Amino acid sequence: MTQLQTLNNKHSVIRGATTSAGNTKHDIEVAVKELIDELIKRNQISADNIISVTFTVTRDLDACFPASIARKHNDLGDVAFLDCQQMYVPNDIKHCIRLMALVILPVESKPKHPYLREASKLRPDRC
Repeated sequence: MTQLQTLNNKHSVIRGATTSAGNTKHDIEVAVKELIDELIKRNQISADNIISVTFTVTRDLDACFPASIARKHNDLGDVAFLDCQQMYVPNDIKHCIRLMALVILPVESKPKHPYLREASKLRPDRC
């Protein structure tokens, strides 16, 4: 990245979430790919603009790691990923996958946070 490009960009944190249809590798894969695709599309970024992504999942999802899916999708092999289990809270949304991404955006851009499927109830102000 050149100095001029650096001056025109900023580091931003984007939050997002979705739900999986169930606790299968396929269902989680569909949900993670959709969430990553929306993160990229809504913020008009490329893989080079994503520094790191932390995923959390509710304790009812244990069929696979979201990071392993995301790493193989959209040329994201060089992005730093981490998976964690979300703190248990009674009556939380089931099969929920949350993310927090550190990205590079143009200075004038505001982060667009993708909240999809049932997770849209978490942040209706951002949907």
